[in-house]
Amino acid sequence: QMRVPYYRGRKILVTGGTGSIGSEIIRQLLALKAGVVRIFSRDETKHYEFGERLGKRADVRFLVGDVRDKDRLRRAMEGVEIVFHAAALKHVPLCEYNPFEAVQTNVVGTQNVINAALDARVSRVIAISTDKALSPVSTMGASKLLAERVTVAADLFSPNLKLGCVRFGNVIGSRGSIVPLVKAQIERGGPVLITDPNMTRFMMSVADAASLVLEAGSLIRGGEIFILKMPVVRLGDLVEVLVDRFTGKKTAAGRKVRIQSIEPRYGEKMHHELLTEEEIPRTLDKGKVFVLHAYHRIERSAKLAAELKRSTMSGLIRPKDYRSDAATPLSRRAIAALLDRAKV
Repeated sequence: QMRVPYYRGRKILVTGGTGSIGSEIIRQLLALKAGVVRIFSRDETKHYEFGERLGKRADVRFLVGDVRDKDRLRRAMEGVEIVFHAAALKHVPLCEYNPFEAVQTNVVGTQNVINAALDARVSRVIAISTDKALSPVSTMGASKLLAERVTVAADLFSPNLKLGCVRFGNVIGSRGSIVPLVKAQIERGGPVLITDPNMTRFMMSVADAASLVLEAGSLIRGGEIFILKMPVVRLGDLVEVLVDRFTGKKTAAGRKVRIQSIEPRYGEKMHHELLTEEEIPRTLDKGKVFVLHAYHRIERSAKLAAELKRSTMSGLIRPKDYRSDAATPLSRRAIAALLDRAKV
């Protein structure tokens, strides 16, 4: 975990704060001695369960509320300095079946968060995005692309509020992701269903994702999209490692768990990217992250424009850095080590 002194003593609100990423952001903020952390979520059961895990503390507030509710957001943000916006509808098939609900939460909800932050004189908002927002083929991806655009555009019109996004791929063990899904299928005795073993995905642990979100939040100058660098995993390899890990032996029926290929779900891609070709000229490689700069920031800074031009001309960012089909996937041993780090 990174140590980010920027957060010490500050008042922070996390939307979607009881979810996989939101709750880990909160745990790390508390470890970094944030002043008060307000946990904003519409799910009272998750609030209760998270409260039980955290124990009684004076530096945490549990606020039941939905990002669709402007008045509740305004009240929740009073006196807040920093907002991490992690609330979203993120399950691809459900967003496909309920497209306007995805728009209401992911797009309108993001606009509500920004407006409430402006009214409350918040100093910075960091929105959590996804690699599915790149050249989207799903409703979920398209709604998250719009959420990114809304956030970056708002930075142009908000001189006292810094806004930016953090974009990353699949988070190991997050709700609805492949790891808990495979585990549940194994516990039922199989088969383990996989769309296509040759699909590739960017993957990282919840702790690494949250840590880099906090790092980005401390670095933000306005209008950036921070793209977290992640290893690439071939799904066939991941599933086989998971089957070995979760069985290690025969199932109760006395046979090894079967892996079965199925038809692609609507909205699924074979491979993902972290940047589009159009974004490369506006992107700088900053070690653990790529930083994608907004047009309005580049126009205002000759120094930034010159740095981006040098980076583009020297071809520092190559396809293997941002396209899952161009990168070398992790070996099965490396996947096992990644799962160990993610405590799977």
